[in-house]
Amino acid sequence: MPGGPRVRPAAAEDVEAIAAIHTASWGGSLAVGHGVQYDLTTLPTLVAVEDDRIAGVLTYHVDGDSLEVVSIDASPPGRGVGTALLDAAVEAGRALGLRRMWLITTNDNLDALRFYQRRGLRLVGLAPDAVAASRRLKPGIPEVGAYGIPLRDELTLERSLAGPSA
Repeated sequence: MPGGPRVRPAAAEDVEAIAAIHTASWGGSLAVGHGVQYDLTTLPTLVAVEDDRIAGVLTYHVDGDSLEVVSIDASPPGRGVGTALLDAAVEAGRALGLRRMWLITTNDNLDALRFYQRRGLRLVGLAPDAVAASRRLKPGIPEVGAYGIPLRDELTLERSLAGPSA
């Protein structure tokens, strides 16, 4: 699509499409990370629109001087939707005067690790066996993740929101 997807805050008419994306990716509106349970329907949400359809969704939580990306989904991947959503989250964080953007992913999510690092996020933390605690909050989290890798650890990535290419 020329110029890439258009990103905007979610609107009331987007609820059904967002719910379908969350169900496909997360099994519903519940996401868990770093010992916190999030209801994705209650978080600020950005949507990426292509050809009048929602091609991606990003939810976030603001705490103190930080914007945490709680969920990000792009369908299909590889079309710039995820990049556009992350760029919009950076701009949202800067507009709020925040210092950093951060997120959690898991040890099996090799594609996400590549994606985030290529977009300026850096690995800053490892929580060994943290997924076991997350399973207590969301029992549907599988034992084995992408590429047949046991799903055990949470990795924290962050990016400074100071400057254009921080």
